[in-house]
Amino acid sequence: MLVFAYPSKKVLKENVGNRLNYIETSMFGDEYLSYGWLTGANRPHITGQGRVFFARVFMRDGLIAKVE
Repeated sequence: MLVFAYPSKKVLKENVGNRLNYIETSMFGDEYLSYGWLTGANRPHITGQGRVFFARVFMRDGLIAKVE
């Protein structure tokens, strides 16, 4: 699961059309995709900001297209 470096899901949604700010956590290889669905969470003890939230993000051409 990716760690999204945003203080809230609202701020993540406000960044539709921008590049994703994230931290890779998998020891088995990169999870980031420039096209497709990504699942992740904000982990305040890692990012130092905001609250815990979970989200699905659809990426298109390396930019955030949709946040659920």
